[in-house]
Amino acid sequence: MILKLRARLGYWVARKLMASRWAVQQPKIWRWMEGQFARKAALGDRSAQSFYGHILLFRGQGFGAKREGIRLLRLAAEAGDAKAAYQMGVVALSEDASHGPDGAQAARWWKLALEAGHPLAATRLAQLYQAGGHGLEADKDLAERYRASAARVGL
Repeated sequence: MILKLRARLGYWVARKLMASRWAVQQPKIWRWMEGQFARKAALGDRSAQSFYGHILLFRGQGFGAKREGIRLLRLAAEAGDAKAAYQMGVVALSEDASHGPDGAQAARWWKLALEAGHPLAATRLAQLYQAGGHGLEADKDLAERYRASAARVGL
């Protein structure tokens, strides 16, 4: 119980420090902040997994940090986080040393993001089904359905 309380308090302080450019630029403070993010994510907190996963994916140093970011984003997306699911769709279409673009996986993640309420997911699904490719067949009807869904939210 005390460990969870400590993790929650440390995470809260670290998130508040994110607003301070000075704190983020201090190596010792930044390492402490990352430790707080990692601790809270390790406890299975969906929002912490999404937040820290994004940090590691975009600001992480090295391949291992980026892989850990993707792992955390995957956990958060599977738990229903819309932003993490959207980002997993973007990752699925990217190409790196371990995999090529996968349109079917991107569509799966963006459908999860759409169900969770991400506003851009319908637009990306419409574009993906319009063009097809990367292992996904073009489907004009689905593309039009997702385009109409995007229009309903104002995109």
